[in-house]
Amino acid sequence: MTSPRVVSLAPSATATVSALGAADLLVGVTGHCDPPDDAGRAHDRDGPPETVGGWLNPDLDRVADLDPDAVLTSDGLQADLAETCRDRGLSVSHREPADLDAVVETFAARGDDVGRPAAGERLASAARERLDRVAAAVAGRPRPTVYCEEWSDPPMAAGNWVPEAVRAAGGRYPFVDAGERSREIGLDAVAAADPDHVVVHVCGRGDRVDPATVDDRDWAVDAPTHVIDDSLLNQPSPTLIDGIERLARVFHPTAFRSADQGEEGDA
Repeated sequence: MTSPRVVSLAPSATATVSALGAADLLVGVTGHCDPPDDAGRAHDRDGPPETVGGWLNPDLDRVADLDPDAVLTSDGLQADLAETCRDRGLSVSHREPADLDAVVETFAARGDDVGRPAAGERLASAARERLDRVAAAVAGRPRPTVYCEEWSDPPMAAGNWVPEAVRAAGGRYPFVDAGERSREIGLDAVAAADPDHVVVHVCGRGDRVDPATVDDRDWAVDAPTHVIDDSLLNQPSPTLIDGIERLARVFHPTAFRSADQGEEGDA
């Protein structure tokens, strides 16, 4: 059976395909993607997959030249791009999860998209098991109020799956409902909620944010600021599960202390 030629136009799709163990199928990615070293090997490429541009403005002529069997897109911001690709006769698999359950279901769907359905089911099942372990660890503990900031100029409270990610990690998130888009928020509204933690994950910045830019604001918030790599919360890929585990350890460190000490002892 011939291995499908896959072009990923979304970092989350690239990360998910990589977690499926299917990065060898990738022949094209965007400049925002981070494929592993073995990407594209199924197609005897001499180097990494071709970079076809940005995730919102890829060069579709270059995409077509790669003769893909599947083009992967994600998020509502790429919905029009997905339609444009279809208009050009490309086979597109567009996934647009809006909440945590849908993100996990997308892991299995991506397995179908690239011809690895069993790997997709295993990845989704493993994600659910990891979430169950976090839920058991934080069960019955007081839930701190958490403010998550996806953008800082102007400040935007994170939406989509982030409210559920905070709750899965054992926190309270009164700023945006699950499944709603991120939205601008006033500093007074954040202060009124009296958060116990401020989590900053500015889109596109990784963890390259100075917490002083938040700590030094003229606002009535007295809470520690945690800068987290944006891919751990903004990306609907398996890295989101890593992000939830990271948040749970921030909110409830004693819930994981014995397990972490055990891991250190095994090292």
